[in-house]
Amino acid sequence: MQLTKISNLGRMGAAAAALFAPVVAFAQEAAAPAAEAAAAAPVPDKADTAFMFICTLLVFFMIMPGIALFYGGLVRSKNMLSVLMQCTVVGSSVMLVWVIYGYSFAFGGSTSPYWGGTAKMFLSGVTVDTTATTFTDGVVIPEFIFMLFQMTFAALTPVLIVGAFAERIKFSAAVLFCLLWVTFVYFPIAHMVWDANGLIFGWGALDFAGGTVVHINAGLAGLIGAIMVGKRTGFGKDMMAPHSMTLTLVGSAMLWLGWFGFNAGSNLEASGGAMLATVNTFLATAAAVVSWSVVETFTRGKASLLGAVSGMIAGLVAITPAAGIAGPMGAIIMGLLVSPICYFFVSVIKNKFGYDDTADVFGVHGAGGLFGALATGIFASSSLGGIGYAEGVTMGGQFMTQVYAVVVTILWCGIGSIILYKVVDLIVGLRVPVEAEREGLDLSAHGESAYHS
Repeated sequence: MQLTKISNLGRMGAAAAALFAPVVAFAQEAAAPAAEAAAAAPVPDKADTAFMFICTLLVFFMIMPGIALFYGGLVRSKNMLSVLMQCTVVGSSVMLVWVIYGYSFAFGGSTSPYWGGTAKMFLSGVTVDTTATTFTDGVVIPEFIFMLFQMTFAALTPVLIVGAFAERIKFSAAVLFCLLWVTFVYFPIAHMVWDANGLIFGWGALDFAGGTVVHINAGLAGLIGAIMVGKRTGFGKDMMAPHSMTLTLVGSAMLWLGWFGFNAGSNLEASGGAMLATVNTFLATAAAVVSWSVVETFTRGKASLLGAVSGMIAGLVAITPAAGIAGPMGAIIMGLLVSPICYFFVSVIKNKFGYDDTADVFGVHGAGGLFGALATGIFASSSLGGIGYAEGVTMGGQFMTQVYAVVVTILWCGIGSIILYKVVDLIVGLRVPVEAEREGLDLSAHGESAYHS
């Protein structure tokens, strides 16, 4: 605006123009850096921004009501609302923690390989003008939408853990553990895997949408919780069948829908990579549903809806780290293979060791995530239809990198989770009294009931 006003001096006489020439020159020199800065400032792509906005809402839909209804249907009717409450409050609490310090701990710009630092605590420096770069050079999206997309991942992951110790944990213990867990386990691993300065990222490990960060992480924490909280009263004796497979199917369908945002959104832009992730999310999941049903038919003599939805989640889990990396045929193979693996963990390993994982969080998310993370190193190969490896990287080398990433995730999550469960047990206690458990957590913990006669 300043240059426009001064340029109008050209309409004056020659004498006036000569008189103001030094002023014009000074103004032009002063304004030049600002003009260059304005020209160089990245402009967010509106289509990519809209795409990421939709994907963020889809991942939020996975939390409420998706996973809440999925888990709610799997428990007994007297504990339905307790599961809904835990999912709702844990997810909401983590959202607050994320903007206070979680985003900074994960993506704060620190050069540390283990955490992002404190520079972006309370969203310091994150404004409507700051941007995040996508995978295409020069293409950016508003940092706010990147922050929110990652927030939904952070909120969903601890909610997954809730299914492992459902029906016997204190409400306060569930919330406190999840808040501590995201702080000391999730945020550091998210930084290590997805931040450019992260330890595992630097190794070249492939995790497109969270095989290690989300599923191995949550699955292992769930297994440890199921063991440390202990079995449900009457486990192995009382009838503990899911009270509503109808709600479980509704919840799992919501999860499948939301997972398109989960996987495609991890591409950060509406490009071919996002469409590949979408195709793979369809195919791997469908293959896993069919595969689990076939396995049950041969082992039990009949296929069940519980098995079909378990296969659905297993397929989604397995393809998550490879969504934008494997080819469509590779996705189908991964879906076909993951169901027998998860079925073995759910029906054989769980019974052999006798732990009470209420919603089979470890059997599906842990085992499926482990398989998916390792298989990504194989099906990334261009010879198998994947996008190929970085220059100089072989299939064997990439597979070993995936192994290292899985080992670090298991050790960090395993040790951290054990310590945090102990801390929560000392502070508030992990388990409700036997009387409260027999009555049902809906009434004993929340004073309400999901169903009335």
